[in-house]
Amino acid sequence: MAPPDDTVRRLFDLQRFGIKLGLDNIRALVEALGHPEDHFTPVIVAGTNGKGSVAAMVERGLRAAGYRTGLYTSPHLIDLTERFAVNGETIDGEALAAEAAATLDLADTLQRTGRLAQPPTFFEATTALALSLFRRRGVDAAVLEVGLGGRFDATNIVRPAAVAIPSVDLDHQAYLGDSLAAIAREKAGVIKPGAVVVTGETKSEARTVIDAVAAQEGARLIDVDHGVTVRWSMANGLTAIERLSTTHSDYGPLTLALRGGHQVRNAIVAVRLLEELAPAGLPVPHAAIVTALTGARCRGRLELIDTGPGRQLLLDPAHNVAAATALAGYLATFAPRGLPVVFGALADKDAAGMLRALGTAPTRIVCAPIESPRALPLPRLLAVARAVRPDLPVDAAESPAAAVEAAWRHAPLAAATGSMYLVGALLQALDPHRDASAVA
Repeated sequence: MAPPDDTVRRLFDLQRFGIKLGLDNIRALVEALGHPEDHFTPVIVAGTNGKGSVAAMVERGLRAAGYRTGLYTSPHLIDLTERFAVNGETIDGEALAAEAAATLDLADTLQRTGRLAQPPTFFEATTALALSLFRRRGVDAAVLEVGLGGRFDATNIVRPAAVAIPSVDLDHQAYLGDSLAAIAREKAGVIKPGAVVVTGETKSEARTVIDAVAAQEGARLIDVDHGVTVRWSMANGLTAIERLSTTHSDYGPLTLALRGGHQVRNAIVAVRLLEELAPAGLPVPHAAIVTALTGARCRGRLELIDTGPGRQLLLDPAHNVAAATALAGYLATFAPRGLPVVFGALADKDAAGMLRALGTAPTRIVCAPIESPRALPLPRLLAVARAVRPDLPVDAAESPAAAVEAAWRHAPLAAATGSMYLVGALLQALDPHRDASAVA
C-alpha cells in the first residue's frame, strides 16, 4: 500500500535539491537518530551493473539462514515502498509514511538549530529513513544498495561487515569521473577496515584500484576466481548451473531464479560473500545459499511478462552501455531472430552507445517517452536513434504502452529497455494490480 499522498509529496519535494554527493547531511541525520545503523549488521552492495541482483541474492540467502533482514534498494519501479523491505516484504505504506514524517520533521529541526546546513536530498532522507526503519523493525542484517558511486553516497555512513562490488563500468561520468580508475575509486570508497570485500570485476584498470583500497583499509579481499569453477548453460531463457564449486562447498545442479548469463558472475559474488559472513556473526549454511540462487527476485530485470495469448514482453532497464551489451548477449540466445525493441533513456545517459550495443538484437526500434524531468525528450531520442541505427526502422509512440502496442504489431515477442523509469511505467500499464514490490 502506498503511503499517504501528502507525505509522498513532502519527501519527493526534496528532489528539487538534486544530487549532492557528500556525507555531512546523512552524518547529522543519523547522529540525531541515535545511530540506528549500529543496531544491525550492514552489508553494502556497490558497483555499476549487478548491484540489484547481488543485493537480492544476498538478502534472500540471509533470510533463508533465519536472520531477520532489511533490504534498501533504488530506484523504485512503481511505488516508493519498493525501496524498503523487511524480511522479504515491502514496508506498509502507513508505516513508511510515519517514518518519513518523523525523518523530515527531524531534518527541519536540525536546520532550525543549525545542525544541518541545508535540507537533505531525497536520497539522503530515504537512506536515513531506511536505517531508522530497520532499527525499529529489529533486523539482524541489512543489505544496502549504493545509490550513486560509493565514497560520498549516503549509504556510506555505515561500517559494513561485508562489501560486494559486482562490476565497474562507465556510468554517471559527470559525477564519478570519466575513467574506469576514477569510477572504481568512488565505488571502492565503501570499503572499511576489517570488512570482507568481494568483487567480480576483472578489468585491470578498475581492479587495481579496488585491490589497492582494500589493502590500504586493511579489508579482506576475496578473489571470486580463486578456487572457483562453474559449469552452466542456457535453456529456454533460464540459466542452469550444472556445478558451482568454491573453496567452501559445491552447489548444483540448480536453475538461477534471475535470467541471463551475466547472472552467473553475480551469483558467484553473492555466494562468496555469503560464505564469508561467519566471522561477522552471520554464518550462512549451504541450503540457504542454494535458496539465494534459486529464490531471489529482482523485479524488472530480464523479466518476461505474458500479457495474453501470443503476446510477451521482456523488460530490462540496461541503462548503460555495459548493461545493453549484456542484454544483447542474452537476446542472441533467447530471441536469435531478433525482436522489436521499445527504447527510452534519460538525458544524462549514453543513449547512442546503448543503441549501438544492442547490436543485431533489434529488428526495429520504437522510441518511448519517459515521465521524468531527467528524460531525453522524445524528438531528441528519435533523432539519436535514427542517426545511430540507420539499418533499422525507427518509430516513436506517445506513451510507453503505445510503444509496446506498436512493437507487438510486428512480432508477438518484444523487449523494452533503456531505463528503470520505462520498465516501471510498463509494469504499471500492463498490469496495474501487479505487485512490483515483491522480494520473495
